[in-house]
Amino acid sequence: MTVAPATLAAPARRRTPRSVAAPTRQGARWFANISLVVIGLSFLIPIAWIVFSSVDPKALVSVSVPGSLTLDNFAAVFTFDQTLLPLWNSTLISFGTASLTVVVGVLAAYPLSRFNMRFNRGFLYGVLFGSCLPITALMVPVYAMFVQFKLLDSLVGVILFLAATSLPMAIWMLKNFMDSVPVSLEESAWVDGASAMRALWQIVLPLMRPGLGVVFIFVFTQAWGNFFVPFILLFSSEKMPAAVAIFTFFGNHGAVAYGQLAAFAMLYSAPILVLYLVMQRMTGNSFAMAGGVKG
Repeated sequence: MTVAPATLAAPARRRTPRSVAAPTRQGARWFANISLVVIGLSFLIPIAWIVFSSVDPKALVSVSVPGSLTLDNFAAVFTFDQTLLPLWNSTLISFGTASLTVVVGVLAAYPLSRFNMRFNRGFLYGVLFGSCLPITALMVPVYAMFVQFKLLDSLVGVILFLAATSLPMAIWMLKNFMDSVPVSLEESAWVDGASAMRALWQIVLPLMRPGLGVVFIFVFTQAWGNFFVPFILLFSSEKMPAAVAIFTFFGNHGAVAYGQLAAFAMLYSAPILVLYLVMQRMTGNSFAMAGGVKG
């Protein structure tokens, strides 16, 4: 007589009661919302102080809605020596640094992205290590080198130093952007007789235009807000950028012209906002590579 094997009943799946799961999810959602509100306020409060204080005739360090509005703070700071010349110096330094960094970074990232060489990995790790070095630790030897090459109090010297310190991160970012461009597009151009540099200029760079814009903005904003390097390497007041010129609003014995400081901060931030809008307009198109290679 054959006995059928007993079928083991599957254990019942445990279910979390809705009365317990729903409050847990709701509590986590409330905690996330409150955290985001706190983080948002930490950014909005300084911006609100700058906006309100720039039009407040009696601006203080605290955030308050002005009782009356005035443009006297802007009129007081909107002079050639106090605002326009420092902003022009900042534009020269930042634009020169960003342009030089992008050009050299592209030429350095191209062989790292397209050629399999033995020292690629070691070089990339060296680049990553270079991006971690603090500028303050480099200033003493850099200052001695600038004395030898007579680059002190020179805008060109500041541009070269800032570009050199921005290159490690720029190379790393540009290499990653360049990896997303298919090599098959360049191979098609090589078959048609194009050189490597021509393929880079006409094929790769147009397709990675958003990446170039990201790196340009990243380097530009870093150079625009850099205070320490121009403060150490520049001596003449007519060569000081806006990041250093803002230091003049802090007077002796703790006296600060808060209204003029806020007005200068508004003018100081305007070029960065314009740059973001222009770059977004120029690099708004995504990588249009679909259908770029015929099968």
